[in-house]
Amino acid sequence: MSGGEFDFIDRFFRPLAGEGALALGDDAALIDLAADRELILSTDTLVEAVHFLPDDPAETISRKLLRVSLSDCAAMGARPRGYLMNISRPAAFDDQWFASFSAGLAQDQAIFDVHLLGGDTTSTRGPLVLSLTILGEVPRGKAVRRGGARPGDVLWVTGTIGDAALGLQALLGELPDPDGYLAGRYRIPQPRTGFPLGDFARAGMDISDGLVQDAGHLARQSGVHLEIDAAAVPRSPQARAAGEAWFETCLTGGDDYELLFAADESQTDAIMNAARQAGVPATRIGRVTPGTGVAVLDGEGEEMRLSRTGWQHF
Repeated sequence: MSGGEFDFIDRFFRPLAGEGALALGDDAALIDLAADRELILSTDTLVEAVHFLPDDPAETISRKLLRVSLSDCAAMGARPRGYLMNISRPAAFDDQWFASFSAGLAQDQAIFDVHLLGGDTTSTRGPLVLSLTILGEVPRGKAVRRGGARPGDVLWVTGTIGDAALGLQALLGELPDPDGYLAGRYRIPQPRTGFPLGDFARAGMDISDGLVQDAGHLARQSGVHLEIDAAAVPRSPQARAAGEAWFETCLTGGDDYELLFAADESQTDAIMNAARQAGVPATRIGRVTPGTGVAVLDGEGEEMRLSRTGWQHF
C-alpha cells in the first residue's frame, strides 16, 4: 500500500464516480428525486472465505458485490441510481489486485448504467470485507414487496435454479464443471434488472439463501402457504448433468439471484411476453394456497423431505 487512503480512492474509485457523487470530495452524495418517485436502499456485505473464495479473481469479486445489490433493486421493481461502497482492506491485497477489482466495477457500471456515489475505506488485520449500499428509484406506490401474495396466485421464478450452488461445489472440487459454466454462475450472478417485475407481481423477492428458504420468507410476509412443484423448478443442462443427487443442493444452496414472485393467473400471458422481450426466462413453479410455510412436492404430489431449507449465517 502506498500514497494513503485518499490517493487509494483517487486512483481506483474516483474514475467510477457518477453524478451525485460530488467527485467523492464531500461528506455525502447528493441525489435529486422527482415528487412521483420513491427511493429504495439496500445493503449487502461480502466477506472473504464466506461469500467468495480467497483465490477468486478480483474482477469477479467486485462484479458479484455490485450485482447482488442490483438484484435487490430488481426484486423491488426499482431502477438503480448509484451505490456506496465500504472496503476493509488487509495488507495482502495490493494495488494490482485493486486495479483489477476497479476494472470489474467499471465493466458492470457500463452494463447496468450505475455509478459509484461514495463510501469508506479502512485497513484491517482480518479478512477482506466489502459492503455495498445500492440506491434506486421506483414510481411512488409501485415497489414490489414480499407481502401481497394471495391464495390462487401462481408462483414464478426467472432463469435457472441451483447453478451457483453447484458452481461453488465445482470450485471446491466436489463435482466436475467441464465448461466452467457453473463456476461462472457462482462468481458472476445475473441480476434481472431488465425484467419489469412491478408490472404484474403481487409479491416478490430475489433468491439469495436458497429457493426453499426464501420462499419461506415470502410465504411468511404474505401470510400464505406456497407449494413448489419439484419437477417444474428450472435447471440448466449443466445442473441436470450433475445428477439427481445434487437436486437438494439446487433447491437450497443459494446464490441464485433470480427473482421469485407471485402473480394472478390472469397475468400469465403478460409475464411470458415480458420475459421474451427482456430475454429473461420465466417459469411457473407452483401456487399460493391458504395456510403457512412451504412444501416442495414430488411427482406424486407428496411433500419432499429436505435436510435443510437454505443458507444460514448463524
